[in-house]
Amino acid sequence: MRGDDAFKVEGRVMEVLPNGIYRAELKNGHRLTAFVAGKAKKNFAGLKTGDRVKLQLTPYDLSVGRILTEKEFEK
Repeated sequence: MRGDDAFKVEGRVMEVLPNGIYRAELKNGHRLTAFVAGKAKKNFAGLKTGDRVKLQLTPYDLSVGRILTEKEFEK
């Protein structure tokens, strides 16, 4: 999901799924599958239902998003 096309939004974890996958909901009500990539997986081991997260989406597939760390979100 790298590139200039990707955009960042805020959402809330609605459900914790197996293997580090989460179901998230955006403020507009859109639900999507979210995941944590790379080394950041260690920091997100404790995500639970109701936690606020920052997501990176690509306009090509709005059903999947990558959960970002604070540093990644600021870039």
